[in-house]
Amino acid sequence: MPTICSTPRLRPNSTASRYSHGFTVVELVITTAVLGILAALAAPNLNNLWQRWQIRRITENLQSSLEFARSEAIKRGGGVVMQKITTNPNGCVPPAPNREWDCGWFICIDTNNNNKCAANEPVLLRYDSPGRTHITRTGGAASIAFNRYGLVAGNYVGFNLVPQDQNPSHPATRGLCMSSGGRIRTVPSEEVPCNR
Repeated sequence: MPTICSTPRLRPNSTASRYSHGFTVVELVITTAVLGILAALAAPNLNNLWQRWQIRRITENLQSSLEFARSEAIKRGGGVVMQKITTNPNGCVPPAPNREWDCGWFICIDTNNNNKCAANEPVLLRYDSPGRTHITRTGGAASIAFNRYGLVAGNYVGFNLVPQDQNPSHPATRGLCMSSGGRIRTVPSEEVPCNR
């Protein structure tokens, strides 16, 4: 007659049964404390990383917008204007001085040749800034007019992009400089503001 093997059964009070149901309160408290300490150490670095990413994204959009405006001006024989937004999209506080472009910008066809975008002129592109970034134009006003060669009046176009409530020496700060010939470059905080 063949022998039938059966697996041994554990008694309800055995050691394996006692530890197979989860964590103890002490283990959970220690784990939570360690995670809290690690999060407190990482939070400032994550904030700086997020600010750098946001400034980089806005700088790239600003550069693309300037390049687009130049190419449209060349294609259309001039009459293209890039102008700051003065309303409050995305909860942005409308900037008062002409040099502040915090809420974003748009590009229009200047049909009446006054170097400004009027309400009835066609808009080619619009960029609403996501906020929490201070964007200042150096040496300029509320609009940038491009001629038929894609050039702007004056020597250069410069912008400083600084995280909100920070000073220009903050590591996330960037400058965007466009020469009178149309060459665009971004500079780190040490080289802000753009002056050429």
